[in-house]
Amino acid sequence: MNYAVVIPAAGQGKRMQAGHNKQFLVLEERPLIIHTASVFEQDPWCKEIIVVANASEIYDMEELFKEWGIRKVKQVVVGGNERQNSVHEGLKRLHPEHRVVLVHDGARPFVEQDDVHRLVEQAEQTGAAVLGTKMKDTVKRTDGATVLETIDRSSLWAVQTPQAFQAAVVIEAYDYAAAHQIIGTDDTSLVEYMGRPVKIVEGSYDNIKLTTPEDMVVARAILQKRREGRK
Repeated sequence: MNYAVVIPAAGQGKRMQAGHNKQFLVLEERPLIIHTASVFEQDPWCKEIIVVANASEIYDMEELFKEWGIRKVKQVVVGGNERQNSVHEGLKRLHPEHRVVLVHDGARPFVEQDDVHRLVEQAEQTGAAVLGTKMKDTVKRTDGATVLETIDRSSLWAVQTPQAFQAAVVIEAYDYAAAHQIIGTDDTSLVEYMGRPVKIVEGSYDNIKLTTPEDMVVARAILQKRREGRK
């Protein structure tokens, strides 16, 4: 089994309040994007990494990957105005030999290899799959100020990345969305627009996306927990 992965890393991350692209934030002596790329660099199933970055940051990204020995990054390409456009640009650069393609957030460094493998196997079988976790909190629908109903959470999942696809499926979905000016809330939603099924694969609550300064505190705690688990 093998796959390729597209990592969108062009967002400016304004909620992180870092003053620059959060991918360059240092988390325990390594830049965030290196933490994320290393997951796939170390996975024997991963054959190619395409990173999508801002035009002004291409050189810096390439130098980081060289410095940290991330050899599976075959290209760092210029992204678009929105995340969806950036992923589309990355998909266009993939080698056509890959049967399964993953899309994974550059700011989500804690995905586990076993979860990635289960996700890839599911996408290989059914066309599209997404990692997610069951909702732990009670969920209520409101009109903005007043609760309208309490929703049964037993069928609700919080989805993550990676999101995995048969290559032909995700390319068709992105081409369809571009042609019909559809903006999805995530990658698998574009497959849903075409009426195709998406399977959910249960992942880990550790697989957080680093979005705010508070998330960096949680990230350090996750790294500490993993270090202690290896002792």
